[in-house]
Amino acid sequence: MPKNWKSSSRLALAALIGVTAAWGATFIVVQDAVSRMSVMDFLAVRFSLAALVMIALRPASLRGMGFQGYKRAGTLGLALGLGYITQTYGLQHASVAVSGFITGMFVVLTPVASWLLLKHKIGSNVLWAVALATVGLAILSLNGWSVGIGELLTFLCAIFFALHIVGLGEWSSKHDVYGLAVLQISFVAGISLAAALPGGITLPPDAGVWAAVVITALIATAFAFVIQTWAQSLVSATRAAVVMTMEPVFAGFFAVALAGNRLSARIIIGGILVLAAMLLTELKSSPRSNRSIETKDPNIVTGFEAVKPYRAEEENA
Repeated sequence: MPKNWKSSSRLALAALIGVTAAWGATFIVVQDAVSRMSVMDFLAVRFSLAALVMIALRPASLRGMGFQGYKRAGTLGLALGLGYITQTYGLQHASVAVSGFITGMFVVLTPVASWLLLKHKIGSNVLWAVALATVGLAILSLNGWSVGIGELLTFLCAIFFALHIVGLGEWSSKHDVYGLAVLQISFVAGISLAAALPGGITLPPDAGVWAAVVITALIATAFAFVIQTWAQSLVSATRAAVVMTMEPVFAGFFAVALAGNRLSARIIIGGILVLAAMLLTELKSSPRSNRSIETKDPNIVTGFEAVKPYRAEEENA
């Protein structure tokens, strides 16, 4: 392991691959759990458990975040919460493989969100990628001339995840990594609890669902989002998004290997087109332009000690 592992962009990208594998595997776990437990109850328990564990491990991480930190974490948490809510409901109406591929559309949507919100320019290759991804999505999800509710909900999920990636790319280097991750997860827990309260919150009905809650809370939530927040403080959103294209690939792999799903020609062709669009968008995108990074301190104290702010020249490291 390199001596500078805490600030290594290569290690950050490798860690993100592990995170995407965990997320891809949980498609099956979540789909099985929500067949026996309310979607909102599942999310409320999952994110509440993750937030409580994270706070218990490092309660001091919330000190010094300031109003700006809470506001930014709240914005990120809102996008993340809405993304998970629409994704989890979508899994009730769409197969694991289709849900995984459509969720991966966030990679195509990320540069679009960057252009709309941050005025980052979009090259012609991105426009071609959007058209290619649209065709792939149509092949994946159209049934005649209509789109199923599961596919629509999952596409909304992709939009929210794209907004989260863009925001995290802008703000992760400006705050304590662990504190920012804790606040994001806490806001998602609050949103999920508020949505679940009207019908009353029911705890997991059996050991199998409890296992799903614990796995997704600790591995796919607490651990995964600390890693993502740290990684995006070291690499650009574009490079992170390239690695995240592996999530739908892992989702499809686990669906076939563990759940016994059969991939039809339509799903294979549509998935290849979506993945090709993602890679075309990200691999041909120019590195993020060099710009100053606003920080509360040049040596940000994080859950990994000091993490240096992102520098554009690291794109070519």
